[in-house]
Amino acid sequence: MNRPRATRSQGFLARNWPWTIAAGLLVIILVISIIAGSGLGTNSGTQAEDESGSQGAAAGAQQQEFDLSRRIDGDPTAMGEVDAPVVLIEFADYRCPFCGKFHRDTLGDLVDEYVADGRMRVEWRDAPVFGDESVDAAVAARAAAEQGLFWEYQHAVFGEAPDSGHPDLPREVLIEHAQTAGVADMEKFEADLDSEDLHVQVQSDFEEAQRLGVTSVPTFAINDSVISGAQPADVFRETIEKELAEAGA
Repeated sequence: MNRPRATRSQGFLARNWPWTIAAGLLVIILVISIIAGSGLGTNSGTQAEDESGSQGAAAGAQQQEFDLSRRIDGDPTAMGEVDAPVVLIEFADYRCPFCGKFHRDTLGDLVDEYVADGRMRVEWRDAPVFGDESVDAAVAARAAAEQGLFWEYQHAVFGEAPDSGHPDLPREVLIEHAQTAGVADMEKFEADLDSEDLHVQVQSDFEEAQRLGVTSVPTFAINDSVISGAQPADVFRETIEKELAEAGA
């Protein structure tokens, strides 16, 4: 596996979300929602386009206990041991520049330091907030996952992503990324781009993000802590170490 650095169904695209809620507000939403017993909230929106990944507000405040992890054995969109004491969940969009920054600059180091020795698991959640091509890219990654190349596909997409702005990801580019990722059965891959089941999987993730009140991409849930934005690696390390200590690991 390459070291990670890193349809258009009506009713689930949110191409015109009100991207006006500051990332720091996520913590307040989380606390209120958890106390109310309704998950993480129902607000929608992101400032991913405008806020710097390094300047985005960190929302790593400890919440009342909640667990968003799926821990499904054999999940192709996850890596690490199913019973790892810490689970990092990423809500992200393939056209989000700061999601790309996290995958290029930070994820690989965290995998080496915490996933490789079994202390952390990483789980992906699709939050395709930037329109049709974001949805198509999410489906394409799952099509690659059907051939065991989910993370390799992410590596191909985010490796080519610009530092700012939202890259165009038309079908032909998604196919090129599949070839770069090493997808062997391209006929199956292209057929899977139109798979209703894969579209439903993406929709399910996106609806979960909306229910939880995810207000920016990328957003990370690390056990019961939250980080918003492509923060420096040390911000993630500090939170992971805290969660490991709380788990007695």
